[in-house]
Parts: sequence; C-alpha cells; structure tokens
Amino acid sequence: MEYRELIHEMILENTTKQLSREYKAEYKGLYPDMILCNHGLVLALVEVETEESISERQAENWKALSGLGVKLILMIPRNMKIKVTDLLWAKGLMDKVSIGTYEISIKMP
Repeated sequence: MEYRELIHEMILENTTKQLSREYKAEYKGLYPDMILCNHGLVLALVEVETEESISERQAENWKALSGLGVKLILMIPRNMKIKVTDLLWAKGLMDKVSIGTYEISIKMP
C-alpha cells in the first residue's frame, strides 16, 4: 500500500469512528468514501483527500457528488485548504461543499 493510500485509509477510519453513523458504499450510482446516514436518511457524503489526490480532475468528481442533492464534506490536509477553496470557487461548488481538515502530528519526547 502506498503512503497516500495509507493516509487516506487512516483518516477515513478515524472519521468513521468519530461520526458513529451507518455507512454505505454506493449512492445514486457514485461511490463516495463515506455516506452518512441516520435511520435510512442520507445526511451527507464524505470524500477524504490527500495532498496527492487534490486536482482539477478530482474536483470534477466533487462536482458530480455535490450534484446528488445532499451535502458533500471534503476531509483535506490542513495545508491544502487554500488550494481546495480555489478549486471549489473555480468549479462553482463553494456553496455546495463543506471542508473539514486534518493534520498528522508526531510528538517526540
């Protein structure tokens, strides 16, 4: 497993534990990283991104997901917030997408 895939899976697993909701794999023909549901009602779609996955091409995927009628939440590295915000404005998605950030911190004694 590549480093970026490992980071993606770690953030996804951590987010899943924090949110404690039902999760599904497919929603209206698309496959977001996570679908937040409660009592059968879809609340939001979540995409976890790494520095390497943030691109114009991925922004097209965000556009498709945000057009499904529920809120899209992007979990991104904290240092990529400006780049992602610029991509969202350029694609006309700023009002349809929420941004959550993460950072990995290693503390040594």
